Amino acid sequence: MEKIQITIDAEMAGTRIDKVISTHQPEVSRTQIQMWIKDGHILVNEKNEKTNYKVKENDVVTIDEPEPEELNIIAEDLDLDIIYEDEDVLVVNKRRGMVVHPAKAHASGTLVNGLMHHCTDLSGINGVLRPGIVHRTDKDTSGLLMVAKNDKAHVSLVDQLVAKTVKRVYVALVHGHIPHNNGTIDAPIGRGEHDRQKMMVTDRGKNAVTHFKVLDRFDDYTLVECELETGRTHQIRVHMEYIEHPLVGDPKYGPKQTIPFGGQVLHARTIGFIHPSTEEYMEFTVEPPADFQELVNKIRNDVDK
Repeated sequence: MEKIQITIDAEMAGTRIDKVISTHQPEVSRTQIQMWIKDGHILVNEKNEKTNYKVKENDVVTIDEPEPEELNIIAEDLDLDIIYEDEDVLVVNKRRGMVVHPAKAHASGTLVNGLMHHCTDLSGINGVLRPGIVHRTDKDTSGLLMVAKNDKAHVSLVDQLVAKTVKRVYVALVHGHIPHNNGTIDAPIGRGEHDRQKMMVTDRGKNAVTHFKVLDRFDDYTLVECELETGRTHQIRVHMEYIEHPLVGDPKYGPKQTIPFGGQVLHARTIGFIHPSTEEYMEFTVEPPADFQELVNKIRNDVDK
């Protein structure tokens, strides 16, 4: 692709380099731009600079956009549960146990493998292993996900996530008896000091806010609805553990003595967003899968006996 050069004027001086590029190429996400900077595809006065570099007047910024990599993902017919689809977006109800995107440990059977079989027009902003993926849920969390089918839609949906305007409501079964009917957990989340694969509430973390309300109470468990204001890794799992009501079945944040379920009892029930093209608000709701509901009903029936 042809290189693009931008000469910084007085008005743009003092602006972060990634924001400068975003202004000139609005169809490219800020995350992708930062990756280009780190990989040396964006230079300032023919030199590499950090992603937070603030440009100066008369700086010459060169953009050498990399050629898009050919997708090397095996398309698999995984019988995806597509709730909605048009030329810009699709909404999929991911089943529990399915990983969202390929990695070394699971190169096949992921949501992305299934999406590649279902349709070939997916956004490429997140690279060859995550086409169309705007956000994700953990392997053992079931429920609704937005998928972008082109880069314009991807940028729009990511911007909505950043602006905290996407509605994301989950249902979870947690340990213990929550006495109050609703509450808000406002506690920053970051990576664990000793286990980098585990998240924790820490003053060094990023802002994280979860709103919850009680749907039902049992002797030793509570069924809750959680609405995300932010979207940190493992946010609901970490926040509920932080208030001493960890998710049932959670192998990472829950107690050792818990109901065997094959993972945390957590379902992304509702998602709502502004459509990238029509600018109309769209909202979708899917109730928890059968095994989730059967577990709750069993606990409810045991209490009633």
